[in-house]
Amino acid sequence: MNRFVFRLDKAKKAIDGADYIVIGAGAGLSAAAGIEYGGKRFTDNFKDFIAKYSMTDMYSSGFYPFKTSEEKWAYWARHINVNRFQVGETELYKKLLKLVENKDYFVITTNVEHQFWINGFEDERIFATQGDYGLLQCGDACHDKLYYNEEIIKEMVEKTEDCRIPTNLVPKCPVCGEEMETNLRKDNLFVQDKNWYDANKRYSDFLGKIKENNIVFLELGVGFNTPSIIKYPFEQWTYDNENATLIRINRDYPEAIKENASKTISFDEDMDEIFDYWLSRIL
Repeated sequence: MNRFVFRLDKAKKAIDGADYIVIGAGAGLSAAAGIEYGGKRFTDNFKDFIAKYSMTDMYSSGFYPFKTSEEKWAYWARHINVNRFQVGETELYKKLLKLVENKDYFVITTNVEHQFWINGFEDERIFATQGDYGLLQCGDACHDKLYYNEEIIKEMVEKTEDCRIPTNLVPKCPVCGEEMETNLRKDNLFVQDKNWYDANKRYSDFLGKIKENNIVFLELGVGFNTPSIIKYPFEQWTYDNENATLIRINRDYPEAIKENASKTISFDEDMDEIFDYWLSRIL
């Protein structure tokens, strides 16, 4: 048996024997599912922005210092439409659901493309800590209501000319009149509404009941942009619980910390291949 198959079987045995599974999902999961922010997907969808602003990928373009709101929203409407509303279901997320659907699982994710909901994961089992491309908030956070944005985003995309939207489409807060923002955590004005706090409590409650049971922390594509949300807690909880196993799938950062070396199963191989193997051996 080769080393890869040995690790696959060891990880599948841990998943099968788990009383609880906590899924921690980062950007690498969505990238593996095809929601890539660079390469051909970027150049195919943003030719005009690349020509005008010399942009290189969707991630860095999110920090571009646009001079006007009309330019900023022309870019962001395209970005949101491409990544939130055009993608639809993805095979990799569906495979993940198939893997855990008969388990007591919970998802914590820093991803903002809404993929867990789109692919059928239960709402009560998801905590998206960093926001959602499909929601707008007051830019000054004057109140905590969030607004679904699909209709206005599609209108912005449709009416974009020369990388600008019409001024009348720049979204304004219905309470204070200031410009709105996408509900993404980028500063201390990020709005956490009732749904956010409810999901946070469900996550805390789930963690509170696992105690010393057999638990798998399934960490998928989590890097070091916000390690305090998933990566570091998963490592700490694995260390604290003698019955915990950390399964880490990450092309760039698969290594276990030395304190958890015997309790971590690491993969830097293709996520699709890993899921396909596990699904072929579902009990």
